[in-house]
Amino acid sequence: THMIKAVVMAGGSGTRLWPLSRAAHPKQFLALHGDDTMLQATFKRLDGLDIQSSVTICNEEHRFFVAEQLREIDKLGSIILEPVGRNTAPAIALAALSSPEGEDPLLLVLAADHVIQDEAAFTKTVMNAIPLAEAGKLVTFGIVAHEPNTGYGYIKKGESQGPGFAVDAFVEKPSIEVAKEYLESGDYFWNSGMFLFKASRYLEELKKHRPDIYEACQLSMKGTSQDNDFLRVNELAFDACPSDSIDYAVMEKTDDAVVVPMDAGWSDIGSW
Repeated sequence: THMIKAVVMAGGSGTRLWPLSRAAHPKQFLALHGDDTMLQATFKRLDGLDIQSSVTICNEEHRFFVAEQLREIDKLGSIILEPVGRNTAPAIALAALSSPEGEDPLLLVLAADHVIQDEAAFTKTVMNAIPLAEAGKLVTFGIVAHEPNTGYGYIKKGESQGPGFAVDAFVEKPSIEVAKEYLESGDYFWNSGMFLFKASRYLEELKKHRPDIYEACQLSMKGTSQDNDFLRVNELAFDACPSDSIDYAVMEKTDDAVVVPMDAGWSDIGSW
């Protein structure tokens, strides 16, 4: 079996939760739900899985929040610092490129600002998806919708593939009428922004569909400097990297996208 490496994206600025959440202190570093901060809860949620290593990707200016909060719960792994935000496709590429030579872990990609109430269901769903990821599929987790929410993008399911479905389409945030139709059809899931795939497969698909992002991230990882717990990428190279989400750059273009349904009391705590 493959090693699983947790990739936690903690780069958001949480502007919709202003004034409590601000650019200098975004929501992922706040305790909005229970005693743990959202970042800490994201790491504790992994306890039921066999995670060999972790990497947290964050903005340079938030590095001490991340290190301190992970140290508090004894989960300090490697931390990649982005000099500027370039959205999720490059962030995940940096994590995929950060593994030692010869290692090809499964990357479990999570956002640091999600709430999941049913951790057992979360664990079970991720474990069920492992064989698909090991077979080279790019798995995204689709949240089983219980209401016609207009705040999320949706994923339309295609034909069945193991515990999931081929992705038929990614759909933008709908109007309330369309969201109701999606819910009634049973063919759509909320797009959670959580993924599971082999590092090598993600890089192959990125290279194929967005060679410009792939090259920029490779260059960014060539000029890294290690400083205590932090890995600083090459600022000039990363600055020149195009900004794009994993959805647009890879998931909408690849032939190997699979959506695995998750029903675990998920929310992205987007706004008040």
